[in-house]
Amino acid sequence: MKRRSALKSMGLALGGLVSLPAWATNWTPESIGRTSTLSENQEVLLSEIVEAIIPETTAAGKVSPGAKSLKVHQFAARMINDCYPATAQATLQKGLVAIDEASNKAYSKSFTALAPTERVAVLTTMSNASDTTEKQFVNMIKNLTIQGYTNSEYYMNNVLKYNMAPGFYHGCVPIAS
Repeated sequence: MKRRSALKSMGLALGGLVSLPAWATNWTPESIGRTSTLSENQEVLLSEIVEAIIPETTAAGKVSPGAKSLKVHQFAARMINDCYPATAQATLQKGLVAIDEASNKAYSKSFTALAPTERVAVLTTMSNASDTTEKQFVNMIKNLTIQGYTNSEYYMNNVLKYNMAPGFYHGCVPIAS
């Protein structure tokens, strides 16, 4: 290998590595663009479904955010769109239609207009239904909601007290013999 071409390649690689963090820090959800195949109404419906599964709570004056405020619905939509097969994507579309039909049938209101207890009742009814698509939909969204919530920055920092590896260094500690 010639020295000039090796130095040129090393210089280009180093320049790329130096500029990558500066370029990536300007990424925002708006700059990346819309990645979901769901319409706005479907995304709102999905956000209300994940909020029914993990709602915002207040205990002893401390507010714990719900799945909707942590944008778990966007995580679920992205996972289904990018990582799941086409059958799961079809299940999502059918499930979103079915959940509105079930809430209209039971309460004569759309799912987004229901009270929290009514939403849970509709989800429970769908998970116990004889239709396998409804069961698969509820189980898939429930699993993705739990996965997205427990992998969120809030949960990792405030509940698990996660510290980045390698953690803290305690250099001068007494050793018991």
